[in-house]
Amino acid sequence: MTAIADEELRLRVAETAALLRGRRIALLTGAGVSTDSGIPAYRGEGAPARSNPMTIQTYLGDEAARRRYWVGGHLGWRAFARAEPNAGHRALAEMESAGVVSGVITQNVDGLHLRAGSSRVIEVHGTMRRVLCLHCGQVFDRRDIAVQIEELNPWITVPENVKLAPDGDVLPESVEGFIVPRCTVCDGMLKPDVVFFGEYVPLDRFRAAESLLRSSTALIVAGSSLVVNSGVRLVERARRRSIPLVIVNREPTRADAWADVTIAAGTSDVLPALQELLS
Repeated sequence: MTAIADEELRLRVAETAALLRGRRIALLTGAGVSTDSGIPAYRGEGAPARSNPMTIQTYLGDEAARRRYWVGGHLGWRAFARAEPNAGHRALAEMESAGVVSGVITQNVDGLHLRAGSSRVIEVHGTMRRVLCLHCGQVFDRRDIAVQIEELNPWITVPENVKLAPDGDVLPESVEGFIVPRCTVCDGMLKPDVVFFGEYVPLDRFRAAESLLRSSTALIVAGSSLVVNSGVRLVERARRRSIPLVIVNREPTRADAWADVTIAAGTSDVLPALQELLS
């Protein structure tokens, strides 16, 4: 088994593998899966304080806040995009290839599951790879928008080291003179293809997540505290079907009382160990 120093943890992983063996496992992942890739979690020990997260209402109605968002988002995205999948992402991709994992439902917007090789990934909160025009619906690659930003703001420089937020944002020192990118088709307002605070998960995405869960016979929650309602709703659906529920998260979650097994450890340790035992 992948090296785990703690004997009690090794036994718990082995018991979990016995519970899951022979089942088609769906994964619900959160920010804790990506912390070992250098992307911080929203909550838990060491998470950065986020007293004023961007809401959709503020984004749409406050030009100054929107400018600050795009400056910080651009500076952070360059570093965010350099993050590499870690052992936990790779273990899930390998389990999918082996027919053990039916797919991944992720609350993350970093795209690391896809880059690790997972093919059935439902990004319920969207992705930082795309930018949408809120007027005409045109979809842009984030890299093209980054080029536009740097052409409009040739003075902007990306520091070598930035303090990232979980969504790739940073707090810029100044936004003075920054020109916000616009849609090159209709000159409409652009927005990253992510679900902001105050927005609902698009119905088609949630239904796709429900479908994946219905085709599975077990659920692992990995790296999520389940504070966000979309995650809790999916766990409730698994609970109604009485399929095994395993939670791997360093801190307690809202659904621990429903779980068959809880493992208070890092996903980069536990998921590769499970992959070895189940594949």
